[in-house]
Amino acid sequence: MHPTDKAARVAGAVYLSMALTAPFSLIYIPRTLIVRGNATATANNILAHEMLFRLGIVADLISSVIFIVLAIALYRLLSGVNKTHASLMVGLVLVSAAVGFMNVLSNIAALTLFRGGEFLAVFDQPQRDALAMLFLRLHGQGYVINEIFWGLWLLPFGVLVMRSRFLPRILGVWLIINGFAYLAISFTGLLLPPYMDKVYNVVFPVLFGELAIMLWLLIKGAKVQPLAAPAP
Repeated sequence: MHPTDKAARVAGAVYLSMALTAPFSLIYIPRTLIVRGNATATANNILAHEMLFRLGIVADLISSVIFIVLAIALYRLLSGVNKTHASLMVGLVLVSAAVGFMNVLSNIAALTLFRGGEFLAVFDQPQRDALAMLFLRLHGQGYVINEIFWGLWLLPFGVLVMRSRFLPRILGVWLIINGFAYLAISFTGLLLPPYMDKVYNVVFPVLFGELAIMLWLLIKGAKVQPLAAPAP
């Protein structure tokens, strides 16, 4: 197996592992445990399924670690195309991972408030539940902020794919469009929150760009063209 092809398949495998952990914390946990606008019901759900909520926290952290590993794997694959763009891609991923690590603290704070303790005795239960719900909302807003970097890192990634010659150019174009879609969702959520869901529904089809490149790397790898034989 050609080293470039091997590097592509390794990057695809790392990408797949992140695709398995991230949806658990991003989608499953909020939909299962958080009742929008009802702090008491949310508190009861989380306390009744505390281990599940803690698993979501761990999955969040693992996803950020895998994201960093993915950036390194893609750097090994694509740095030969353009080292500056590859370095920019890694830098944006590192910032995104840092935001992700810090964002987990909001969920930990919410769990601490829901569980209570002697040092929280000055607050009654409804007050603690309301404060915990605030931290859960902040955690959700942290995702909205991080979507800026989820979009930005795809721009140099897409350019590298387009120029690589061993990956389909159309996937690079798709990644760039995918990146702008994330930016549109994030800035809508920050500037016009009532329209965020509508924008998400409009751009949802192009968000499969990452899935497409992940499957291509994992299944097809990198189709490196053999060097032409020197003329006699």
